[in-house]
Amino acid sequence: MNGQAVAVKGGSRLSAKDLTTTGMMIAIILLMSFTPLGYLRTAGLEVSLITIPVAIGAMILGPRAGLLLGTVFGLTSFYQCFGMSPFGAALLGINPLLTFIVCVPTRALVGWLTGLIFKVIEKMDRSKAGCYFIGGFIAALLNTLFFMGALMLFFWNTYYIQSINASIGNLSIFTFVIAFVGVNGLLELPATCIVGGAVSKTLKKVLYKKIRSN
Repeated sequence: MNGQAVAVKGGSRLSAKDLTTTGMMIAIILLMSFTPLGYLRTAGLEVSLITIPVAIGAMILGPRAGLLLGTVFGLTSFYQCFGMSPFGAALLGINPLLTFIVCVPTRALVGWLTGLIFKVIEKMDRSKAGCYFIGGFIAALLNTLFFMGALMLFFWNTYYIQSINASIGNLSIFTFVIAFVGVNGLLELPATCIVGGAVSKTLKKVLYKKIRSN
């Protein structure tokens, strides 16, 4: 039984336990997306805490699950643009296709790359503890970098973004990004690092013990 579980884990298929855990993470993402649990509204961008379940799934289940969870996160983020997020609604009014690209592929990449990077970090971490907190931090950092990178690439020269920039002093694009995500980063990065790291470490240990005991 133990060998079969390992073979499934290492092969191309997902085990029943993996599928159950993935489904649980998707349910958490959906719950957070449509309740106040997922977003903290600020004067600038909404602070998204949905990166946390994406990071957890990517670390304990791998890059494929991370890709799926990131895509679900991105789709719910795009859905927010239809009247639930004033900032997203403004972008949607400018260009729906580019807004979709800013919201969905960026988050899918976050989940996938977090899973890939974590596999490397986990092998280097002899304690098998710090890697989870580093992985959580990386997920939040990638989310900010990819989202803001796509936002600036596609919308920097629009009247909407430039009017925001004018209201804070006509900053350079780099300074604008730092100013715009400053509060968000101070909240999102440590939250994903601490909560995502702690939950991932505990959940991976529980799942591993159950596999070994079967």
